[in-house]
Amino acid sequence: MTDTHQVLIVGGGTGGLTVASQLLSRDDAPEVAVLEPADTHYYQPLWTLIGGGVFDKEESARPMGEVMPSGATWIQDAAAEVDPEGGTVTTRGGDTHGYDRLVMAAGIQIDWDGIPGLAASVGQPGTGVVSNYSYDTCETTWDAIQNFPKGGTALFTEPTTGVKCGGAPQKIMYLSDDAFRRQNVRAGSRIAFMKAKGSLFSSPPYEETLYDVVERKDIDLNLMTELTALEPSKKQATFQHLESGEEETIDYDLIHVVPPMSAPDFIADSPLSDEEGWVDVDPGTLQHTRYDTVFALGDNSNLPTSKTGAAIRKQAPVLVDHLMATTNDAASANGTYSGYTSCPLVTGYGKLVLAEFDYDKEPEESFPFDQTEERYSMYALKAYGLPRMYWNGMLKGRM
Repeated sequence: MTDTHQVLIVGGGTGGLTVASQLLSRDDAPEVAVLEPADTHYYQPLWTLIGGGVFDKEESARPMGEVMPSGATWIQDAAAEVDPEGGTVTTRGGDTHGYDRLVMAAGIQIDWDGIPGLAASVGQPGTGVVSNYSYDTCETTWDAIQNFPKGGTALFTEPTTGVKCGGAPQKIMYLSDDAFRRQNVRAGSRIAFMKAKGSLFSSPPYEETLYDVVERKDIDLNLMTELTALEPSKKQATFQHLESGEEETIDYDLIHVVPPMSAPDFIADSPLSDEEGWVDVDPGTLQHTRYDTVFALGDNSNLPTSKTGAAIRKQAPVLVDHLMATTNDAASANGTYSGYTSCPLVTGYGKLVLAEFDYDKEPEESFPFDQTEERYSMYALKAYGLPRMYWNGMLKGRM
Protein backbone atom coordinates (compact mmCIF):
# COMPACT_ATOMS: atom_id res chain seq x y z
CA MET A 1 0.00 0.00 0.00
CA THR A 2 1.32 3.43 -0.97
CA ASP A 3 -0.36 5.44 1.80
CA THR A 4 -3.56 5.90 3.79
CA HIS A 5 -5.65 9.07 3.85
CA GLN A 6 -8.19 10.31 6.32
CA VAL A 7 -10.46 11.23 3.39
CA LEU A 8 -9.82 9.98 -0.13
CA ILE A 9 -11.94 11.60 -2.85
CA VAL A 10 -12.20 9.77 -6.18
CA GLY A 11 -12.71 12.40 -8.87
CA GLY A 12 -11.64 16.01 -9.34
CA GLY A 13 -14.79 17.23 -11.04
CA THR A 14 -17.43 19.51 -9.56
CA GLY A 15 -18.43 17.12 -6.76
CA GLY A 16 -14.94 16.09 -5.73
CA LEU A 17 -13.45 19.57 -5.59
CA THR A 18 -16.48 21.08 -3.86
CA VAL A 19 -16.39 18.45 -1.11
CA ALA A 20 -12.61 18.78 -0.75
CA SER A 21 -12.88 22.56 -0.37
CA GLN A 22 -15.67 22.33 2.19
CA LEU A 23 -13.81 19.73 4.24
CA LEU A 24 -10.58 21.72 4.24
CA SER A 25 -12.32 24.96 5.23
CA ARG A 26 -13.49 23.48 8.55
CA ASP A 27 -11.77 24.12 11.85
CA ASP A 28 -11.59 20.34 12.34
CA ALA A 29 -10.44 19.73 8.76
CA PRO A 30 -9.25 16.20 8.03
CA GLU A 31 -6.36 15.31 5.75
CA VAL A 32 -7.76 15.11 2.21
CA ALA A 33 -6.45 13.53 -0.99
CA VAL A 34 -8.08 13.85 -4.43
CA LEU A 35 -7.54 11.10 -7.00
CA GLU A 36 -7.89 12.71 -10.45
CA PRO A 37 -5.92 12.01 -13.66
CA ALA A 38 -6.87 15.07 -15.74
CA ASP A 39 -4.69 18.13 -16.24
CA THR A 40 -7.70 20.36 -16.94
CA HIS A 41 -10.95 21.08 -15.12
CA TYR A 42 -14.00 22.05 -17.19
CA TYR A 43 -17.08 24.09 -16.38
CA GLN A 44 -19.29 21.90 -18.53
CA PRO A 45 -22.58 23.86 -18.23
CA LEU A 46 -21.01 26.43 -20.56
CA TRP A 47 -20.71 23.91 -23.41
CA THR A 48 -24.33 24.49 -24.51
CA LEU A 49 -23.65 28.19 -25.06
CA ILE A 50 -20.32 27.38 -26.74
CA GLY A 51 -22.23 25.11 -29.12
CA GLY A 52 -24.61 28.00 -29.71
CA GLY A 53 -21.79 30.38 -30.62
CA VAL A 54 -21.97 32.57 -27.50
CA PHE A 55 -18.54 31.77 -26.01
CA ASP A 56 -15.22 30.28 -27.09
CA LYS A 57 -14.58 26.86 -25.58
CA GLU A 58 -11.42 28.02 -23.80
CA GLU A 59 -13.60 29.99 -21.39
CA SER A 60 -14.85 26.70 -19.92
CA ALA A 61 -11.37 25.38 -18.99
CA ARG A 62 -8.88 25.94 -16.15
CA PRO A 63 -5.67 24.05 -15.29
CA MET A 64 -6.44 21.44 -12.64
CA GLY A 65 -3.58 22.70 -10.52
CA GLU A 66 -5.23 26.11 -10.25
CA VAL A 67 -8.57 24.80 -8.97
CA MET A 68 -7.30 22.00 -6.72
CA PRO A 69 -8.09 23.15 -3.14
CA SER A 70 -5.18 24.41 -1.11
CA GLY A 71 -4.17 21.76 1.39
CA ALA A 72 -5.42 18.81 -0.66
CA THR A 73 -3.02 16.14 -1.87
CA TRP A 74 -3.51 15.70 -5.61
CA ILE A 75 -2.89 12.13 -6.76
CA GLN A 76 -2.74 12.42 -10.55
CA ASP A 77 -3.96 8.97 -11.46
CA ALA A 78 -7.28 7.26 -12.15
CA ALA A 79 -9.16 4.76 -10.01
CA ALA A 80 -9.23 1.22 -11.37
CA GLU A 81 -10.60 -0.83 -8.47
CA VAL A 82 -12.37 -0.14 -5.18
CA ASP A 83 -12.24 -2.57 -2.25
CA PRO A 84 -14.60 -1.28 0.44
CA GLU A 85 -14.01 -4.35 2.61
CA GLY A 86 -10.28 -3.66 2.72
CA GLY A 87 -10.68 0.12 2.64
CA THR A 88 -8.50 0.65 -0.44
CA VAL A 89 -8.56 2.09 -3.94
CA THR A 90 -6.15 0.78 -6.58
CA THR A 91 -5.18 3.06 -9.46
CA ARG A 92 -4.51 2.40 -13.12
CA GLY A 93 -0.88 3.10 -12.37
CA GLY A 94 -0.83 0.16 -9.96
CA ASP A 95 -0.69 2.06 -6.66
CA THR A 96 -3.00 1.19 -3.77
CA HIS A 97 -4.30 3.91 -1.45
CA GLY A 98 -6.01 3.27 1.86
CA TYR A 99 -8.65 5.50 3.40
CA ASP A 100 -10.58 6.11 6.60
CA ARG A 101 -13.40 7.74 4.64
CA LEU A 102 -14.04 7.46 0.90
CA VAL A 103 -15.97 9.94 -1.25
CA MET A 104 -16.97 8.72 -4.69
CA ALA A 105 -17.27 11.63 -7.14
CA ALA A 106 -16.08 9.98 -10.35
CA GLY A 107 -18.77 11.43 -12.62
CA ILE A 108 -20.50 9.65 -15.47
CA GLN A 109 -19.11 7.59 -18.35
CA ILE A 110 -19.93 8.75 -21.87
CA ASP A 111 -20.31 5.74 -24.15
CA TRP A 112 -19.40 7.18 -27.55
CA ASP A 113 -19.21 3.64 -28.97
CA GLY A 114 -22.77 2.91 -27.83
CA ILE A 115 -24.20 4.12 -31.14
CA PRO A 116 -22.64 2.61 -34.29
CA GLY A 117 -21.08 5.32 -36.43
CA LEU A 118 -20.95 7.98 -33.71
CA ALA A 119 -17.42 7.79 -32.32
CA ALA A 120 -15.71 8.10 -35.71
CA SER A 121 -17.95 10.89 -37.02
CA VAL A 122 -18.77 13.26 -34.17
CA GLY A 123 -17.28 16.67 -34.82
CA GLN A 124 -15.75 15.61 -38.13
CA PRO A 125 -16.17 17.94 -41.13
CA GLY A 126 -18.75 16.88 -43.69
CA THR A 127 -20.56 14.40 -41.45
CA GLY A 128 -23.12 16.77 -39.94
CA VAL A 129 -22.70 14.88 -36.65
CA VAL A 130 -22.08 17.09 -33.61
CA SER A 131 -22.35 16.92 -29.83
CA ASN A 132 -21.94 19.40 -26.99
CA TYR A 133 -20.97 16.61 -24.59
CA SER A 134 -17.22 16.99 -25.13
CA TYR A 135 -14.77 19.89 -24.89
CA ASP A 136 -13.21 18.78 -28.18
CA THR A 137 -16.50 18.76 -30.10
CA CYS A 138 -18.73 21.49 -28.62
CA GLU A 139 -17.42 24.22 -30.94
CA THR A 140 -18.12 22.07 -34.00
CA THR A 141 -21.83 22.36 -33.16
CA TRP A 142 -21.64 26.08 -33.90
CA ASP A 143 -19.77 25.39 -37.14
CA ALA A 144 -22.57 23.08 -38.27
CA ILE A 145 -25.27 25.58 -37.26
CA GLN A 146 -23.58 28.34 -39.26
CA ASN A 147 -23.40 26.13 -42.35
CA PHE A 148 -26.93 24.76 -42.15
CA PRO A 149 -28.62 24.83 -45.58
CA LYS A 150 -31.93 26.44 -46.38
CA GLY A 151 -34.61 23.77 -46.40
CA GLY A 152 -32.45 21.38 -44.36
CA THR A 153 -33.24 18.85 -41.64
CA ALA A 154 -31.77 19.17 -38.14
CA LEU A 155 -32.25 16.33 -35.67
CA PHE A 156 -31.61 16.48 -31.92
CA THR A 157 -31.47 13.28 -29.85
CA GLU A 158 -31.70 12.12 -26.25
CA PRO A 159 -31.13 8.47 -25.18
CA THR A 160 -33.01 6.34 -22.66
CA THR A 161 -30.07 6.44 -20.24
CA GLY A 162 -29.53 9.11 -17.65
CA VAL A 163 -27.42 11.98 -18.97
CA LYS A 164 -25.54 14.95 -17.63
CA CYS A 165 -28.03 17.83 -17.38
CA GLY A 166 -31.35 16.46 -18.54
CA GLY A 167 -32.26 19.73 -20.23
CA ALA A 168 -29.10 20.06 -22.33
CA PRO A 169 -30.30 17.85 -25.21
CA GLN A 170 -33.07 20.33 -26.01
CA LYS A 171 -31.39 23.62 -25.05
CA ILE A 172 -29.09 23.51 -28.10
CA MET A 173 -32.14 22.78 -30.26
CA TYR A 174 -33.83 26.01 -29.17
CA LEU A 175 -30.64 27.99 -29.80
CA SER A 176 -30.32 26.39 -33.24
CA ASP A 177 -33.86 27.44 -34.13
CA ASP A 178 -33.03 31.04 -33.22
CA ALA A 179 -29.77 30.90 -35.19
CA PHE A 180 -31.48 29.45 -38.27
CA ARG A 181 -34.05 32.25 -38.19
CA ARG A 182 -31.29 34.86 -37.98
CA GLN A 183 -29.57 33.18 -40.94
CA ASN A 184 -32.85 33.10 -42.92
CA VAL A 185 -32.70 29.33 -43.37
CA ARG A 186 -35.47 28.29 -40.95
CA ALA A 187 -38.36 28.62 -43.41
CA GLY A 188 -38.94 25.29 -45.11
CA SER A 189 -36.50 23.52 -42.79
CA ARG A 190 -37.33 20.80 -40.30
CA ILE A 191 -36.21 20.64 -36.67
CA ALA A 192 -37.07 17.41 -34.88
CA PHE A 193 -36.45 16.32 -31.29
CA MET A 194 -35.97 12.56 -31.09
CA LYS A 195 -36.27 11.78 -27.39
CA ALA A 196 -36.24 8.22 -26.10
CA LYS A 197 -38.16 9.06 -22.94
CA GLY A 198 -41.89 9.53 -22.50
CA SER A 199 -42.03 13.17 -21.45
CA LEU A 200 -40.48 16.42 -22.60
CA PHE A 201 -39.20 17.28 -19.10
CA SER A 202 -39.36 15.59 -15.71
CA SER A 203 -40.99 18.41 -13.69
CA PRO A 204 -44.54 19.13 -14.96
CA PRO A 205 -44.74 22.90 -14.21
CA TYR A 206 -41.67 23.58 -16.36
CA GLU A 207 -42.67 20.99 -18.94
CA GLU A 208 -45.81 23.01 -19.72
CA THR A 209 -43.65 25.99 -20.65
CA LEU A 210 -41.39 23.84 -22.82
CA TYR A 211 -44.37 22.45 -24.74
CA ASP A 212 -45.30 26.07 -25.52
CA VAL A 213 -41.74 26.70 -26.73
CA VAL A 214 -41.82 23.61 -28.95
CA GLU A 215 -45.13 24.74 -30.48
CA ARG A 216 -43.94 28.32 -30.98
CA LYS A 217 -40.78 27.18 -32.70
CA ASP A 218 -42.62 24.60 -34.85
CA ILE A 219 -40.44 21.73 -33.64
CA ASP A 220 -41.39 18.16 -34.54
CA LEU A 221 -41.47 16.34 -31.18
CA ASN A 222 -40.97 12.56 -31.21
CA LEU A 223 -41.04 10.93 -27.78
CA MET A 224 -40.11 7.27 -27.13
CA THR A 225 -37.84 7.44 -30.18
CA GLU A 226 -34.20 6.41 -29.79
CA LEU A 227 -31.21 6.80 -32.07
CA THR A 228 -29.72 3.37 -32.78
CA ALA A 229 -27.22 3.92 -35.63
CA LEU A 230 -25.61 6.51 -37.87
CA GLU A 231 -24.38 6.31 -41.46
CA PRO A 232 -22.40 9.56 -41.68
CA SER A 233 -21.28 8.98 -45.28
CA LYS A 234 -24.94 9.03 -46.32
CA LYS A 235 -26.05 11.50 -43.63
CA GLN A 236 -28.66 9.06 -42.43
CA ALA A 237 -29.77 8.20 -38.90
CA THR A 238 -31.75 5.16 -37.81
CA PHE A 239 -34.24 5.40 -34.96
CA GLN A 240 -36.31 2.84 -33.10
CA HIS A 241 -39.81 3.71 -31.95
CA LEU A 242 -39.71 2.13 -28.51
CA GLU A 243 -43.43 1.47 -28.15
CA SER A 244 -43.91 -0.30 -31.50
CA GLY A 245 -40.37 -1.59 -32.02
CA GLU A 246 -40.40 -0.25 -35.58
CA GLU A 247 -37.30 1.35 -37.09
CA GLU A 248 -37.10 4.46 -39.24
CA THR A 249 -34.19 5.92 -41.22
CA ILE A 250 -34.09 9.70 -41.65
CA ASP A 251 -31.88 11.86 -43.86
CA TYR A 252 -30.34 14.79 -42.03
CA ASP A 253 -28.13 17.80 -42.65
CA LEU A 254 -27.26 18.27 -38.98
CA ILE A 255 -27.70 15.87 -36.08
CA HIS A 256 -26.81 16.78 -32.51
CA VAL A 257 -26.27 13.50 -30.69
CA VAL A 258 -26.43 12.98 -26.95
CA PRO A 259 -24.52 9.73 -26.50
CA PRO A 260 -25.69 7.05 -24.08
CA MET A 261 -24.13 7.33 -20.64
CA SER A 262 -23.52 4.96 -17.75
CA ALA A 263 -21.72 4.55 -14.47
CA PRO A 264 -17.92 4.24 -14.82
CA ASP A 265 -16.96 0.60 -15.38
CA PHE A 266 -14.79 0.35 -12.27
CA ILE A 267 -17.78 1.40 -10.15
CA ALA A 268 -20.28 -0.85 -11.91
CA ASP A 269 -17.92 -3.78 -11.35
CA SER A 270 -17.38 -2.99 -7.67
CA PRO A 271 -19.26 -3.92 -4.46
CA LEU A 272 -20.34 -0.27 -4.20
CA SER A 273 -22.79 -0.46 -7.09
CA ASP A 274 -26.52 -0.96 -7.22
CA GLU A 275 -28.21 -3.12 -9.86
CA GLU A 276 -27.69 -0.45 -12.53
CA GLY A 277 -24.05 0.20 -11.71
CA TRP A 278 -24.28 3.44 -9.71
CA VAL A 279 -22.88 3.97 -6.22
CA ASP A 280 -25.69 2.93 -3.88
CA VAL A 281 -26.30 5.69 -1.33
CA ASP A 282 -28.99 6.83 1.07
CA PRO A 283 -30.94 9.61 -0.72
CA GLY A 284 -31.03 11.82 2.36
CA THR A 285 -27.54 11.42 3.82
CA LEU A 286 -25.44 10.38 0.76
CA GLN A 287 -23.82 7.67 2.88
CA HIS A 288 -23.46 4.24 1.27
CA THR A 289 -26.25 1.84 2.10
CA ARG A 290 -23.84 -0.99 3.06
CA TYR A 291 -20.44 0.57 3.78
CA ASP A 292 -20.50 3.21 6.52
CA THR A 293 -17.13 4.72 5.57
CA VAL A 294 -18.17 5.40 1.96
CA PHE A 295 -20.09 8.42 0.63
CA ALA A 296 -20.99 9.55 -2.89
CA LEU A 297 -22.50 12.52 -4.69
CA GLY A 298 -23.06 13.79 -8.19
CA ASP A 299 -23.32 11.85 -11.40
CA ASN A 300 -21.80 8.55 -10.19
CA SER A 301 -24.39 8.17 -7.41
CA ASN A 302 -27.83 6.58 -7.69
CA LEU A 303 -29.57 9.59 -6.16
CA PRO A 304 -32.98 9.75 -7.91
CA THR A 305 -32.56 13.27 -9.23
CA SER A 306 -31.12 14.99 -12.28
CA LYS A 307 -27.37 14.84 -12.76
CA THR A 308 -26.42 18.52 -12.58
CA GLY A 309 -23.74 20.65 -10.98
CA ALA A 310 -26.45 22.64 -9.23
CA ALA A 311 -27.57 19.46 -7.45
CA ILE A 312 -24.02 19.04 -6.15
CA ARG A 313 -24.19 22.51 -4.61
CA LYS A 314 -26.87 21.19 -2.23
CA GLN A 315 -25.48 17.65 -1.94
CA ALA A 316 -21.95 18.60 -0.88
CA PRO A 317 -22.70 20.25 2.50
CA VAL A 318 -24.98 17.36 3.48
CA LEU A 319 -22.30 14.83 2.59
CA VAL A 320 -19.64 16.77 4.49
CA ASP A 321 -21.92 17.05 7.52
CA HIS A 322 -22.57 13.31 7.68
CA LEU A 323 -18.99 12.33 6.87
CA MET A 324 -17.62 14.49 9.67
CA ALA A 325 -20.27 13.18 12.07
CA THR A 326 -18.99 9.65 11.50
CA THR A 327 -15.39 10.84 11.83
CA ASN A 328 -16.06 12.60 15.13
CA ASP A 329 -18.32 9.83 16.47
CA ALA A 330 -21.18 12.31 16.70
CA ALA A 331 -24.58 10.88 17.47
CA SER A 332 -26.16 12.42 14.40
CA ALA A 333 -25.77 14.96 11.62
CA ASN A 334 -28.25 17.71 10.84
CA GLY A 335 -28.28 17.88 7.04
CA THR A 336 -30.75 16.07 4.81
CA TYR A 337 -30.68 16.31 1.01
CA SER A 338 -34.13 17.02 -0.45
CA GLY A 339 -33.30 16.00 -4.00
CA TYR A 340 -32.90 19.62 -5.05
CA THR A 341 -31.59 20.12 -8.53
CA SER A 342 -31.58 22.97 -10.99
CA CYS A 343 -31.68 23.03 -14.74
CA PRO A 344 -31.30 26.41 -16.47
CA LEU A 345 -33.37 25.73 -19.58
CA VAL A 346 -32.13 27.99 -22.36
CA THR A 347 -35.07 28.48 -24.75
CA GLY A 348 -33.30 30.88 -27.11
CA TYR A 349 -30.75 33.68 -27.15
CA GLY A 350 -31.60 35.86 -24.16
CA LYS A 351 -34.33 33.52 -22.88
CA LEU A 352 -34.21 30.99 -20.06
CA VAL A 353 -36.51 29.09 -17.73
CA LEU A 354 -34.79 28.38 -14.41
CA ALA A 355 -36.16 25.01 -13.34
CA GLU A 356 -35.53 24.10 -9.70
CA PHE A 357 -37.21 21.09 -8.12
CA ASP A 358 -36.91 18.30 -5.56
CA TYR A 359 -37.18 14.50 -5.49
CA ASP A 360 -40.94 14.74 -6.03
CA LYS A 361 -40.41 16.98 -9.11
CA GLU A 362 -42.10 19.80 -7.22
CA PRO A 363 -40.62 23.31 -7.60
CA GLU A 364 -38.04 24.32 -4.99
CA GLU A 365 -37.32 27.80 -6.28
CA SER A 366 -34.86 30.53 -5.31
CA PHE A 367 -36.51 33.68 -6.66
CA PRO A 368 -39.74 35.55 -5.73
CA PHE A 369 -41.29 35.32 -9.18
CA ASP A 370 -42.76 32.72 -11.50
CA GLN A 371 -39.73 30.72 -12.66
CA THR A 372 -41.75 28.79 -15.23
CA GLU A 373 -41.64 31.91 -17.42
CA GLU A 374 -38.87 32.63 -19.94
CA ARG A 375 -36.72 35.52 -18.72
CA TYR A 376 -33.66 37.42 -19.89
CA SER A 377 -32.51 37.90 -16.29
CA MET A 378 -32.21 34.14 -15.84
CA TYR A 379 -30.35 33.83 -19.15
CA ALA A 380 -27.87 36.46 -17.93
CA LEU A 381 -27.51 34.56 -14.66
CA LYS A 382 -26.55 31.38 -16.52
CA ALA A 383 -24.26 33.02 -19.05
CA TYR A 384 -22.45 35.50 -16.82
CA GLY A 385 -23.31 34.97 -13.16
CA LEU A 386 -23.13 31.22 -12.61
CA PRO A 387 -19.66 30.72 -14.15
CA ARG A 388 -18.22 33.32 -11.78
CA MET A 389 -20.04 31.78 -8.84
CA TYR A 390 -18.65 28.39 -9.84
CA TRP A 391 -14.98 29.33 -10.18
CA ASN A 392 -14.85 31.82 -7.31
CA GLY A 393 -17.39 30.35 -4.92
CA MET A 394 -18.47 26.75 -5.31
CA LEU A 395 -15.06 25.24 -6.06
CA LYS A 396 -13.61 27.17 -3.14
CA GLY A 397 -16.15 25.80 -0.67
CA ARG A 398 -17.98 29.10 -0.24
CA MET A 399 -21.45 28.01 -1.40
